[in-house]
Amino acid sequence: MDHRSDPLDAIAAGLNEAFAALSPLDRLKRLVAEVPGRIVFTTSLGLEDQMITHLIFSNALPISVVTLDTGRLFPETYTLWQRTEEKYGRRIKAKYPQAEALEELIDDQGINGLYFAPEMRKACCGVRKVEPLARALEGAAAWITGLRRDQSVNRERLDFVTFDGARQIVKANPLFDWTRDEIRVFADDNAVPVNELHAQGFLSIGCAPCTRAIRPGEVERAGRWWWEEETRKECGLHVDGEGQPVRAEDGGPAPGDSAFETIPS
Repeated sequence: MDHRSDPLDAIAAGLNEAFAALSPLDRLKRLVAEVPGRIVFTTSLGLEDQMITHLIFSNALPISVVTLDTGRLFPETYTLWQRTEEKYGRRIKAKYPQAEALEELIDDQGINGLYFAPEMRKACCGVRKVEPLARALEGAAAWITGLRRDQSVNRERLDFVTFDGARQIVKANPLFDWTRDEIRVFADDNAVPVNELHAQGFLSIGCAPCTRAIRPGEVERAGRWWWEEETRKECGLHVDGEGQPVRAEDGGPAPGDSAFETIPS
């Protein structure tokens, strides 16, 4: 049934119920069929994002694929970006930080001020990632991410599809119930290009200054912002209905969240 005339929050609820019985490809197709308007997939070129990119490009789905180039990515990530475009013959579009805001950030905290306080790191994420994301999603009706249930404790509470009230957009996680091992097997079987850093222990890859290889026994995202004591760390891209990053155990904002850019109304 086509629900294109329904409000986006109702569409999100219906898709969330339907996704459990569908494959990732069928989830993407269902999203395209039911959501009116532009659909955007934001990729960090990680393992799960590469699987989603493969599904979109290989099936010529009408979904925009966008990455946030912070200017501080690993060289291996840029190489993978090029390899992916060459394999599929499609462009991965980029959003960059605003030059003036970035200059002001570095003038204020220095090139690596992010190491000195959570507020400074989150201010960096705000300029390099959160504000560019707002531009990437401008005018879109749906946003696809590579979030998975087993990536961290913080993400266990997610659903397949939600309505992002702060951004007024349908947010879909088509690999929500897939494990990393399942995605790795899919990538191997389908010759999906992946980041060479994965084989070196970098399971979750972000900006180079903020990412290290994980140690034996550590969870997948332990290598992100490892110097911070906060246990439920994120970069501010994923927020609650009021536009606030939710990480603290009580469900409230974590210390320093005011440093993030706010979502434009």
